[in-house]
Amino acid sequence: MKAPSIAMVLAAGLGKRMRPITDTMPKPLVPVAGKPLLDWGLDALAEAGVGTAVVNTHYLAGQIVAHVARREKPRVVISDESTELLDSAGGIVRALPELGTEPFYVLNADTFWIEGDKPNLERLALAWDGARMDILLMLARLDMATGHNGSTDFLMGGDGRLMRANRSPDGFIYAGAAIVDPRIFEGAAARPHSLNLYFDRAIEAGRLFGTVMEGHWITVGTPEAIAPAEAVVAARSGGR
Repeated sequence: MKAPSIAMVLAAGLGKRMRPITDTMPKPLVPVAGKPLLDWGLDALAEAGVGTAVVNTHYLAGQIVAHVARREKPRVVISDESTELLDSAGGIVRALPELGTEPFYVLNADTFWIEGDKPNLERLALAWDGARMDILLMLARLDMATGHNGSTDFLMGGDGRLMRANRSPDGFIYAGAAIVDPRIFEGAAARPHSLNLYFDRAIEAGRLFGTVMEGHWITVGTPEAIAPAEAVVAARSGGR
């Protein structure tokens, strides 16, 4: 497929586990290796040719608004959730008028990756098949992840279809990047609810797929996770 030209970046969380840093700044602006978490994702989108990123905001939103105003690429549109935090899916539904009717990227603002040989968002776009898929998730292997303290999320069949891993050691981690067809939100309300609802619906329909990323995946959930993340970035400085 032609790569998506627009993306939704989920940046409205409260970042409670990142306290005390997030007492004074929103989690997406916490710097890792000299770059705010949000910019790791926005830079990846720019490199993938994405022209517009819709960024939702809630906690200390003014700081994010001021920060992204300084960026040239991608163009950033703010989806303001200051009156009500809508969770991952509710935030997307609120932003649908900006996102349009074609498949778009979804990125979490608190995870990023060091690229392998080919940019992972480009690989995701090449794997997308709208005839078979409603959602395509970027997945990471446990042995190529830093900062992840949980279990796996999905098992992948030989054709790329996904099912819940139920803690299987053979599973993969959802790497916080996806391509989504907006038709899955038809009739949905902009109320607080999670993307997991849509993942499960797609599993039931046989339309949730995954592709395993190349390179190294990093999640930063607590202040203690910053140093290991920066060590990986330094060690793999030839990456993105």
